[in-house]
Amino acid sequence: QVQLVESGGGLVQTGGSLRLSCVVSGGTFFSYVTGWFRQAPGKEREFLAAIRWNDGITYYADSVKGRFTISRDNVKNTVYLQMNSLKPEDTAAYYCATGLPRVPARPNEYNYWGQGTQVTVSS
Repeated sequence: QVQLVESGGGLVQTGGSLRLSCVVSGGTFFSYVTGWFRQAPGKEREFLAAIRWNDGITYYADSVKGRFTISRDNVKNTVYLQMNSLKPEDTAAYYCATGLPRVPARPNEYNYWGQGTQVTVSS
């Protein structure tokens, strides 16, 4: 059973940075894709970025391109999301997910999800 655990969320001021971590365990996921999503209250889950474990190919939503960077550490089985120049509208619960999505931006194509970590950006 694949498990994902996010960490690194918190309260940060506008313009600040945070690095989220997603530790993946419990399975053979070398061929998988791990993605980051967020969901604010009353809104749909939004794709942010994804990365392929085997070759490091990345995918980004246009809304975060240039501000957020996804990376992975194959030794630590961890995917990171570096978030810079944070804005109040980035406030949300952030989730990582893994699986074999045909389209990495589609949340319903991921098989496993973490519990989420809250990011709050104050103005």
